[in-house]
Amino acid sequence: MPYESFARVAVLGLGTMGHAIAQSFAATGHQVHGYDESPPARRSVHDRVRANLDAFIAAGLTTPNEAAAILERIRVFDSERAALADVRFVTEAVREDLAAKQELFARIEGLVSDDAILVSNSSTFTISQSGSRLRCPERALVTHWFNPPHIVPTVEVVPSPRTDPAATEATLALLRRLGKLAIHVRQEIPGFLVNRIQIAVMREVWDLLDRGVASVEDIDAAVRGSMGFRLAALGPLAIHDFGGLDIQEIVYRELAPDLRGGAEIPPTVRALIDEGHLGYKSGRGFYDYSGDEGELRRRTRDERYLQLLKLFHAPASESGHGRKEP
Repeated sequence: MPYESFARVAVLGLGTMGHAIAQSFAATGHQVHGYDESPPARRSVHDRVRANLDAFIAAGLTTPNEAAAILERIRVFDSERAALADVRFVTEAVREDLAAKQELFARIEGLVSDDAILVSNSSTFTISQSGSRLRCPERALVTHWFNPPHIVPTVEVVPSPRTDPAATEATLALLRRLGKLAIHVRQEIPGFLVNRIQIAVMREVWDLLDRGVASVEDIDAAVRGSMGFRLAALGPLAIHDFGGLDIQEIVYRELAPDLRGGAEIPPTVRALIDEGHLGYKSGRGFYDYSGDEGELRRRTRDERYLQLLKLFHAPASESGHGRKEP
């Protein structure tokens, strides 16, 4: 089926991810129709987007006039039916609950035209799972954004074996017009691409913390100043090339047998979760986010991300190389 540009898009679910995904579409001239089942979420969308845009203005990434135009392009509706009127590209960003996503897709399919593309923002569920009740599965796929989605460049695009290749290509093109690094994940596997890598790293980091090898602060500092520093400039395979694959082979053979395996959460992390210390959203995790400290940490995070975003989008003449080079 032919797909053209999408002047109007819908975002269903306007929470942590959804409001910032709506902002990303609106920032590139798209009219955005938003809906959330929660009235407070609907009422607060523009305030939350405005706060994001204030940070962009402070970083020199947009202007006050452009920010005002972005806010005007986001319309919030009181029903899914109204939000989906005359829309041919729909992103669901509801909670990470498989039943909720399945019900949403089954419910909205009859509210859009047969040539509308339906995408799921999920870090866990494939579209074969969340779209299992769709009548036309060929127009559905996953777009996995990363938090905070209005800043992090990468979006994984994950079709199912039944997805029309034209729908995949249209989605990739749309995201690239947003300035996103849209990655075509060619196999529908659990966790897609990035999360599988992140979980492998997370398992070892949690184990090192649990064993008392280093403190929370020192683990973060060590990774930021080594892996993080290099990965901000190069991908892991390019780093391996520069290090020498023969050296990497020796390191791999020596260390791989000693790395943590299995699927059990280490006791240190298990205790935090059981006590309700879930991170920023609960006021405490590995760090303290209570009072003003939490907001300061969040602002610092976003300021650092925005500085990296400037470098990511620097012209080749400034960065010294184009995307195809390591």
